[in-house]
Amino acid sequence: MTGAAAPDPALSAAPAAGCPRPAANAKISAAPRQRMPDAVGVVGTGMLGAAVAARLAARGRDVFAHNRTPEKAAALEKAGVRAAESPAAVAERCPLVIVCVKDAAAVRAVALGPQGIAASGAAPAVCDMSTITPADSRAIASGLRGAGIEMLDTPVMGGPAVAERGELVMMASGDRAAFDANRGALGDVAGTVFFLGAAGTALTVKLAMNLQIASLAMSISEGIAMVRAASVDPREFLKVLNSTYFGTGMSRNKAYRMADGRYDPTFLLSNLRKDLRAVNEAAGSAGLNLPLASMAEEAYGAAVAAGLGGLDYTGILEYVEGLRRPDDAGTSAGRDGPGREHDSPPARDS
Repeated sequence: MTGAAAPDPALSAAPAAGCPRPAANAKISAAPRQRMPDAVGVVGTGMLGAAVAARLAARGRDVFAHNRTPEKAAALEKAGVRAAESPAAVAERCPLVIVCVKDAAAVRAVALGPQGIAASGAAPAVCDMSTITPADSRAIASGLRGAGIEMLDTPVMGGPAVAERGELVMMASGDRAAFDANRGALGDVAGTVFFLGAAGTALTVKLAMNLQIASLAMSISEGIAMVRAASVDPREFLKVLNSTYFGTGMSRNKAYRMADGRYDPTFLLSNLRKDLRAVNEAAGSAGLNLPLASMAEEAYGAAVAAGLGGLDYTGILEYVEGLRRPDDAGTSAGRDGPGREHDSPPARDS
């Protein structure tokens, strides 16, 4: 491992010089295909990718975006983002391409597919924000390197609203020279960046972080379910929890929305289930068996099977409260018990 696991002080969010924002109705297909020195491409404009693209445009950068559902990229035009017809078209125009897609198969397709980044004939740096296993990332990076393209692992912590404020926490690993060359653009979206060393390292840390997310969400869910089943207002439980060393950002913010049954998604439950599978795969590759991660994957998998995958990851509470011992069915306060009638404090995005 090279570099120190500490925030890079050079990653300030200074405006990008010489990057006038394109007209909102500009179409990439009508423009000559020439590279813009300070342009940034975004491939994958789901919740997080769209927020990253909008933030970069707000910082004054030329931004080109592609999504496999074209309407999602086109919807960003009002933010000054121009839609591109393929990942290759993005790479032809941008010396830096940020990838933010669902899984390793999607990363492989946009990187190495027939219309992928490698097919562009250009040699942009690629920063992959997707959460995949280190092994998958290294394999894809090897394929890109054969086309003269360096890929950095740059997964992040924080949801869309955090990205729009430029306050993501980023973990980066891979080629240090490529990282240094693109740190200005990365600093536009991430207020804190850790360079962690060799390729794959950032993804190992990211998977460990997502295990914390799943564990906290399940622990809070079981606490809320337990006290509500005993006819105790979950807010009383949360007040006590948050007065102690064991309070967390999640328990101080999203937990109140959970108690109300409000699960507006910032990170889909189905995506966390996917990440837990990656956690256990990576752990297995290292010769580890992680009991908590295995149980969490099983619970989140069952929640997805129960039709809850489209909720925020904190919707695991709905699954937990749906579990009843056969001899206790109908005896608890359950989902309609105390605590759902109050207003919740506004939740911070996480």
